[in-house]
Amino acid sequence: MDFSTLCIHGSDKKYDTTGAVSVPIFQSATFAHPGVGLSTGFDYTRSQNPTREYLEQTVAKLEGGFDAIAFSSGMAAVTTLMELFSPGDHIIATDDIYGGSHRLFRHVSGKNGLTFDFVDTSDINNIRERIKPETRAVFIETPTNPMMHVTDISAVAGLCRANNLMLIVDNTFLTPYFQKPLLLGADVVLHSGTKYLGGHNDTLAGFLVVSGEDLSERLRFLSKTTGACLSPFDSWLMIRGIKTLAVRLDRQQQTAFRIAQWLKKQHRIKAVHYPGLPDHPGYEISKKQTSGFGAMLSFETDCSETARRVLENLSVIQYAESLGGVESLITYPMLQTHADIPAVEREARGIGECLLRLSVGLESADDLIDDLDKALNGGNADV
Repeated sequence: MDFSTLCIHGSDKKYDTTGAVSVPIFQSATFAHPGVGLSTGFDYTRSQNPTREYLEQTVAKLEGGFDAIAFSSGMAAVTTLMELFSPGDHIIATDDIYGGSHRLFRHVSGKNGLTFDFVDTSDINNIRERIKPETRAVFIETPTNPMMHVTDISAVAGLCRANNLMLIVDNTFLTPYFQKPLLLGADVVLHSGTKYLGGHNDTLAGFLVVSGEDLSERLRFLSKTTGACLSPFDSWLMIRGIKTLAVRLDRQQQTAFRIAQWLKKQHRIKAVHYPGLPDHPGYEISKKQTSGFGAMLSFETDCSETARRVLENLSVIQYAESLGGVESLITYPMLQTHADIPAVEREARGIGECLLRLSVGLESADDLIDDLDKALNGGNADV
């Protein structure tokens, strides 16, 4: 079945007899038992709910996974994932990683006895050199947030198999429409569903998609026990958002490529980081492991004054955290998403006072370029 069709008809399970085209919102905390020792398959919404089950089955099919588990946020998903590990376990993670994940690993998981090495995973040798007897997993983000580095998933998966390590891939930026890490050898795929899967900047959600039954059972036990489940109504909002995932990403990617090309021509822009540009270091790997380059890009201005002028003079593009929605959003990573990373580490990774991250939405490409032009050049640039 085509991906676009799966987005709309991802689960074929029916939950009522009315013929409703939209899956119902089962806004119930608990479910009655038909008899002693009997169950309808649903007992308590923290364990499972029909609306959430429909969503999870859809996401699992989109990723080509055995199972998907929906959480109240992306951070709730990764927090639960870390409960698979025990004190003393070691994890190798991408260094240019979402600031929230970095904060969790360093301040919460570290407190709980886990240890981490943060490395540039776009060079597999950096991973290989950090493996030690207590290493249990490799956690990669590709493309990375915000520098858009690309990691070869298949190569890392081979290294993980050879060393009996779990491979976890954050697939938030590309979604299963453009990239399917499980089919490339990953064990767990992580999503902030708040972003492209929901697509409308109106719902928090997170997902863990797993390759096999053992991980499914372990994570469902943890999800039920720790309790950060996605509510029925938010599950319904995610189902609705996913229906348009393919068409949204096609359009957003087209616009992102135009903007990236335009930015490269501007004299006040010193670098553009977008995997769809042929001069991007990860371009060839991206072509090999993805079907598209996505709609996220970062760019570096000539000075901090220019970066701040852009942020303060945009009118169509909104200065706000998050990404992946129909509205274009621009962020200042050093002050927002990555503010908790120590300045020395942040700047060593290129996340300085001149870097801006742009999530391209569904507005007209001409309007977005005109907005950037006015903010950057006063409207005098050659489009």
